[in-house]
Amino acid sequence: MRTVDPAKHEARRRQILAAAARCFSRKGFGQTRTADICAEAGMSSGNLFHYFESKHAIFAAIVEQDGSETEALFAELSTMDPWAALTGFFDLLIDLADDEYAKLALEISAEATRDERIAELVSANDRTLRAGLAALVERATAAGHIDPGLDVDTAATWLAVLVDGLFNRVAVDPSFAPKQERETLRQVLARVLQAK
Repeated sequence: MRTVDPAKHEARRRQILAAAARCFSRKGFGQTRTADICAEAGMSSGNLFHYFESKHAIFAAIVEQDGSETEALFAELSTMDPWAALTGFFDLLIDLADDEYAKLALEISAEATRDERIAELVSANDRTLRAGLAALVERATAAGHIDPGLDVDTAATWLAVLVDGLFNRVAVDPSFAPKQERETLRQVLARVLQAK
């Protein structure tokens, strides 16, 4: 019986997810075939099915991975100065906000309106995002960086709206260059959140 190397297995699984994410970004979930994913990952369909039982399982794993990465990011940010962590979070989003990632984010949102399992995963990820943002807002408020008159959960929800809007804008507006607007975003965050 062949022994599976867990590290190699996980690396191959991540390779498949990255290849599938590129395919879903370019063609959408409905138009992407498992053959497209196999070609992008450089593997046979028989090999692919050792890792995932279906295209849907791959898509769900991408959404789950996004949630796990968000949770890990907020754990890391929890050790930083709260205002630096909050602005650093948005800096990271700007760095991620390329056309491919933005289109994938919209595809995930669209699929969540059609698929109950994807909707559950997206909802869980949203709760993780808003809880992480709320923790940062609460810490930054306690440190005197944010207006104490703002409701923590409401502020976190509006920050989540800003996250969604960033990826939507990148996906639909080719002229929008968020990396060039990094300082403007920092100013907007300061003017909206900080005490007058």
